Amino acid sequence: MIKLCLADNHPVVHHGMKSYFKENSEFSFVGVVNNLDNLLDILSKKTIDTAIIDLELEGLTSISDLKLIVEKFPDTKIILFTNLSEQIYAPNALKAGISGYVHKSAKMEVLENAIRKAVEGEIVYSDTVKKNLELLSKGKKSERLYRKLSSREIEVLRYLSEGKKNKEIAKLLDLNEKTISTYKLRLLTKLHVTNLVDLVNKAKTLEIV
Repeated sequence: MIKLCLADNHPVVHHGMKSYFKENSEFSFVGVVNNLDNLLDILSKKTIDTAIIDLELEGLTSISDLKLIVEKFPDTKIILFTNLSEQIYAPNALKAGISGYVHKSAKMEVLENAIRKAVEGEIVYSDTVKKNLELLSKGKKSERLYRKLSSREIEVLRYLSEGKKNKEIAKLLDLNEKTISTYKLRLLTKLHVTNLVDLVNKAKTLEIV
């Protein structure tokens, strides 16, 4: 039996996931949590084969958090199940050591198969992600811009696009406010714009956020 833990902010996702797997004796939910602290707590106390995590989980502020989970709980496979852009977040998440990336627009059967494959040791991601990774290597203009951005810069850009101020972002990422200002300047330079409005618009046009 594959022991699962779901980490997602939304009760409707909890209900839908448990309902889908309820009649399948191959899977068992040993935990359902709605924030990072509870996820870390249950991972430290129970044997979990696969953790299904939303990138927008409360308390999960960066790809670095995922890397720490992977390093601290090496026996648990991590699958991201999220609405966030695959072409931006999947490459960095895969580098962090996750076992799979499934977009929430996919059918539940896709997630189910991803769990099975991850438990068997495979790294699972969609054809969309595979295609975008290939495009990155070929160096199309928009993908070259993605490649210029670090994981931290993408995270800062995401929060800026949500309308958060430097102080708020600094608190979320546990960084100095001056450091956030530096990241903002780098983003302006790398995306060839001169102000925050154009920065956010450019990011949306290129589907970076």
